[in-house]
Amino acid sequence: MVARVFLHIGLPKTGTTYLQKILWENRDRLRGDGVVLPGSGHREHLWAALDVQERKHLARRDPQAPGTWERLCTELEAVEGGSGLVTHEFLCGADADQVRRAVRRLAPAEVHVVVTARHAAGMLAAGWQEMVKNGSGLAIHDLATAKTFPEFGWQTWDLAGVLERWGQDVPADRVHVLPVPPRTEAPDRHWRNFAGVLGLREEYPLPDEPVNPSLGAVQVELLRRLDRHLGSFHSARDRGDWIRGHLAERHLAAQAGERFVLDEDLLADCRLRSRRAVDLIVARGFHVVGDVDDLLVPDELPAGRALASVTDGELLESASRLVAALLEDVRDLATEAERRDAEAAGRSATPLRRAARALRRGRGD
Repeated sequence: MVARVFLHIGLPKTGTTYLQKILWENRDRLRGDGVVLPGSGHREHLWAALDVQERKHLARRDPQAPGTWERLCTELEAVEGGSGLVTHEFLCGADADQVRRAVRRLAPAEVHVVVTARHAAGMLAAGWQEMVKNGSGLAIHDLATAKTFPEFGWQTWDLAGVLERWGQDVPADRVHVLPVPPRTEAPDRHWRNFAGVLGLREEYPLPDEPVNPSLGAVQVELLRRLDRHLGSFHSARDRGDWIRGHLAERHLAAQAGERFVLDEDLLADCRLRSRRAVDLIVARGFHVVGDVDDLLVPDELPAGRALASVTDGELLESASRLVAALLEDVRDLATEAERRDAEAAGRSATPLRRAARALRRGRGD
């Protein structure tokens, strides 16, 4: 068995995709640095996080998904010495009993919990936007009071609650809290803080481009309204590839837009949640890498606009630009289909050829 296991449990929207991208792209380098990343890829760590929480219908995601947590543990058992790392932000949603079973399953390894974190106002704003990117038409006020969304809600966003559950079975000096560094810090500060906790010694190549780009107030409100009409895009792949990837991050994120800000009632609740988390961290003596006060909602937040201020005219303008961009995509697809159609002349019809013919019929050719 590995000597220690680091469970990077999130929170969501705290640079987890950035950190995981570095880890998975440098898996062999990690192994040379004494850290084993079990499984075949990021998806298995997602499955494992849901498996720990005993999610029903996990097989609907993939027939191989059930039992993933046990498979990762077995892989770590086969390694002598060094460290293991399991990383997925949905782990933070486990309840106290599930946490206890997960920690005990890793015995006799020394379990460490790594919690990347941000203040509650940032969590709510970014988390709601992520939910909209994944196909939800729920308004932010409704989400803030809902209790039925295990990945997108206070079960995973409330830092104090997460630390209370995971801190019951892991000693305080093995609970590492990493506040997301402010923008005034070096761009690689978050990674270096994370790497320091894991004891990594090598230099790792870092991504040039930020991941998970944010949407402006107009763009996120437009997407939320569009989500109501995307009922056929119900699978996880549809939501990830088409709503989030194609509509949100490829096209709407490219439109310059003002950031949105929380209404005062939501902001007041977030201030209370953040203060409770910081008080708990100090009282319990959890290991903090960075400034714990960065987990408090600042007195003055960056300028932005309320979602309620978005006008129909602004939505129409954004939607018009989106339609134009999507039409360019269709044209490019048809052009590529026709090129391949020409190359495949004399062979049986392919899906691309059929798509090109359908497009030509649709325009009366």
